[in-house]
Amino acid sequence: MRIDILIQRDGEWLRLGSVHTNPDGRVDAPLLQGEAMRSGRYRLVFHVGAYFRDSGHPGAQAQFLDLVPVEFGIGDAGASYHVPLLVTPWSYCTYRGS
Repeated sequence: MRIDILIQRDGEWLRLGSVHTNPDGRVDAPLLQGEAMRSGRYRLVFHVGAYFRDSGHPGAQAQFLDLVPVEFGIGDAGASYHVPLLVTPWSYCTYRGS
């Protein structure tokens, strides 16, 4: 699944990059690390519609969900932030993981 990461600066969303999940549904490296990890407002955009469409999932034809944005804040740039998305073609759930 493609995931875009954006940061909010001066009221605008700036795209920092994109990654794709591996076969286990995870990314292979942190999206932000080192100097890139800063306090601020972030948005992850999960391309779930394309993922289910490309996987041939039978529920994907209706495409109830397409893009799932998850906005969150990083207050402590030294902390760990894990943002999992549990998703089906019809619903999703997210939380701050460990």
